[in-house]
Amino acid sequence: MTPSPLIETSGNPEALASHAAAFIAQRISQAPGRFALCLSGGSTPRPVYERLGAEGTLAPQDWEKVHLFWGDERYVPQDHRDSNFRMAREALIGRVAIPPAQIHPVPTDCATPQEAAASYEAALQRFYGANILDPARFLFDMTLLGLGEDGHIASLFPGTAALGERRAWVTAVIGARPEPRITLTFPAIESSREIVFLVSGAGKRDILARVLADGAALPAALLHAQGAIRIFVDRAALPG
Repeated sequence: MTPSPLIETSGNPEALASHAAAFIAQRISQAPGRFALCLSGGSTPRPVYERLGAEGTLAPQDWEKVHLFWGDERYVPQDHRDSNFRMAREALIGRVAIPPAQIHPVPTDCATPQEAAASYEAALQRFYGANILDPARFLFDMTLLGLGEDGHIASLFPGTAALGERRAWVTAVIGARPEPRITLTFPAIESSREIVFLVSGAGKRDILARVLADGAALPAALLHAQGAIRIFVDRAALPG
């Protein structure tokens, strides 16, 4: 994982959520113009989103400059219980005044996962204004990531072809999990001014230690960010 990450430690999951939400809110409020925030799915981000969406965390004018994207999505309807979009809508989007046109979910109503990936890539390129990523210009201001117990990030799982994809910004992942996934690839994730990992629980301690030791086979360790990497971790997940 490069560059070397900054590690922010909290005592427990609740403190982690509050700390991370305050950090994200600060970055949004300080941004001079639009702020592109790429969200993560999973259980750890939900309380972060709930705190970020709490009344008074950000002024309405700050939410008006936010654009929301997703790092990955299950190929399920948006109202499905396993949808990352649904989780973010319940925890955050439905509680704040983000203009609807600035919410950019993965289009899982496409005929196939591959079509969904192509459609989302096209949407990202329209937002970016180009179809080639420029190392001098970030796609996202901030990308939030979880860390799977197998070292996966987004839906970039060990042993899948998606790990080697360097041209497409978005790809479908079939067979790694029971349901197809649509995920950003490394080039899109790496085009972030700041990447923020949210890591909680004793079950993540060993894998975080391996990632920080540059376990070359792990997807998270293959990340070569153009911007900064920051890890918010609770004490239970912090390697000894």
